[in-house]
Amino acid sequence: MGQLTNHLRAFLGERRYAVLATHDPDGGIHLTPIWFLFADDRFYFASSSGSRKVKNVERSLSTSVVVDAREPGRERWVSASGTVEILRDGEAQSINARIRRRYLAPTALDGPIDAALRASDDVTLRLTPTAWRSWTAPTVDSPERCFLPVDV
Repeated sequence: MGQLTNHLRAFLGERRYAVLATHDPDGGIHLTPIWFLFADDRFYFASSSGSRKVKNVERSLSTSVVVDAREPGRERWVSASGTVEILRDGEAQSINARIRRRYLAPTALDGPIDAALRASDDVTLRLTPTAWRSWTAPTVDSPERCFLPVDV
């Protein structure tokens, strides 16, 4: 089992997408690309209480998340698993506002996109990791000469 280092904390502080994994009722894994906030060594995800991921968490509090960087030749990722709590009401709204400010352009704040997300995202999932894993690609000279670019 890995450890959460200051280097990984800095990586998780960057604005990236995460993929959250929850357990479907049939035992399958439900994967969701999602915005996140990493604070106090926990992950926070804004969501709708009617979403499949929230319904899954209501049944099984165990989840995993991965955050990665996809620069060819400089790939890296960190994943964590643990238990999730569902935050509601004012606490959720406050955290969800922080998540929107992290991903929306200043001109979009208080606009129609922000309003739509504010209306739909009524809960926050708080993941407290109990296990960490990470990987960093080996350093190579001139990665652009060794790897094809990734379509974004």
